Amino acid sequence: MDNTTEGRWDSLPVKLNDAILQTLDELKFTHMTPVQAACIPLFMSNKDVAAEAVTGSGKTLAFVIPIVELLLKREEKLKKMQVGALVVTPTRELALQISEVMEHFIQKFPQFTQILLIGGTNPIDDVEKFKDQGANIVIATPGRLEDMFRRKADGLDLAGSVRSLDVLVLDEADRLLDMGFETSLNTILGYLPKQRRTGLFSATQTQELEKLVRAGLRNPVRITVKEKGVAASASQKTPSRLANYYTICRSEDKFNNLVAFLRQHKHEKNLVFFSTCACVEYYGRALETLVKKVTVHCIHGKMKNKRNKIFADFRALKSGILVCTDVMARGIDIPDVNWVLQYDPPSSASAFVHRCGRTARIGNQGNALVFLLPMEESYVKFLSINQKCPLQKMLLTGDVVDVLPKVKAMALADRAMFDRGMRAFVSFVQAYAKHECSLIFRIKDVDFAALARGFALLRLPKMPELRGKHFPDFPATTVDTETIRYKDKHREKQRQKMLTELREKDDTPFPKKSFIKNKAWSKQKTRKERKKKRTAKRKHNEGSDVDDEDMTELLNDTRILKKLKKGQISEEDFEKQITSGTKSKHKTEEPSLGGSGDEDV
Repeated sequence: MDNTTEGRWDSLPVKLNDAILQTLDELKFTHMTPVQAACIPLFMSNKDVAAEAVTGSGKTLAFVIPIVELLLKREEKLKKMQVGALVVTPTRELALQISEVMEHFIQKFPQFTQILLIGGTNPIDDVEKFKDQGANIVIATPGRLEDMFRRKADGLDLAGSVRSLDVLVLDEADRLLDMGFETSLNTILGYLPKQRRTGLFSATQTQELEKLVRAGLRNPVRITVKEKGVAASASQKTPSRLANYYTICRSEDKFNNLVAFLRQHKHEKNLVFFSTCACVEYYGRALETLVKKVTVHCIHGKMKNKRNKIFADFRALKSGILVCTDVMARGIDIPDVNWVLQYDPPSSASAFVHRCGRTARIGNQGNALVFLLPMEESYVKFLSINQKCPLQKMLLTGDVVDVLPKVKAMALADRAMFDRGMRAFVSFVQAYAKHECSLIFRIKDVDFAALARGFALLRLPKMPELRGKHFPDFPATTVDTETIRYKDKHREKQRQKMLTELREKDDTPFPKKSFIKNKAWSKQKTRKERKKKRTAKRKHNEGSDVDDEDMTELLNDTRILKKLKKGQISEEDFEKQITSGTKSKHKTEEPSLGGSGDEDV
């Protein structure tokens, strides 16, 4: 089925409330998407639904509308403290977004109230708000919701409130499990009544998700929405209107190319993904200075109270730059995103697809670009095989200026920037060492001197991976970095105080201590432990086939890619080996879904 439009709302086999149709018209949602056309009638006819659809296919409305309709049709009206619908989602940004959509619909029905239960706020405030105002619709993240169930000592009986529950929705369910919320979900499900409607929405299917379907849904209807013109066997996971590109550049040219690209597209809305929180902090500050007359926001998982406001502010912008980690990769709907830029490839192949899905949503056009080093180019073929995600090569043109001296000047002018750069470099190396596709992203192949030049470092940090190595190609600054001061006078005063205390300690004679050398990040665990962890992580990977046979196949694919990269086999040999491996798999493959009593749509 096509992922764009399916028909007008009045063509549904069930009649929607006039106020809901009016709201849809006000929001300019004139046509349904296939997932909406399939899910809404089933939900409203009291079916459990397990829906799989590509990112950006309009899943939110597919459960928001049935929730309101089902609550309107209740024989007994909900009281103030009775919860009729519960939506659980993995991130606070997504919860906030769903809450905003829900608000558009229930504002025409003053008898319904909703509450948002997410991290980054004081839980006692949430308790008091629920006790004071009640809530018929709860939208929550798993951790905060589980905490609320346990707040009886604070006078909140949420377990009693959900006894009247009609509808449970698990949004981005595959991500809920991937982020380690399985225990919290089991606890939450234990509080909920068995007689309810349940909807499970995800972009991909995994074995863990299948277990959740069987545990939480009764005789569910399966819905799978494919892209128009894509064969079922191909299972394309990116929107058909997405133009997906890659570019190859050296470590020391990478940031210069990013800045040049953003300057050329300064009147558009762009997301820039980095691999770590520290990289977001460092490069985000640099972009604020280097890309003039453009609003730059930064968001990552270690931010607490700021995240909600930053997210809301960026969504409201007509143009701007959001520098972020994968906390923004799933389910988030930011209007009119023109470009998704992946400065660092993500640690898992499935996250690559979800990042791209922040643009080209619900039938709109969009573009995505990933920056790769020359040694990483085989990742393009890996994505084509592993994620059915073909990329076109883009040659970056235009004025590419060397901005790295300016970044160095920023570090010399403020120790806070110097610290950010050092933390960003260390965190990047650690993330690279843990990359899921370690046959392509090999830490031992990294040119640390070129990488440090690309980070505009004044000197190399002391870290286990660099111990005992010499880097004549890295020109360290002649400035004593200990003399760099914080612009923040209070921080500088604290630093000077600490330095004085350290000098005094150095003058005091102490018995010699024996220190154990830290091991490099990539060598801190035994090979067996690392292999076990990688296997477990791959099995949680929502974008991969998760049985052991498929894991072996993916490893074989990457080994073949490695041979091609080194010139050990020809393009023709590569195609033959890949094709033969795929055919042999398809001959023995069993259907991943199904089971007795399941209805397929």
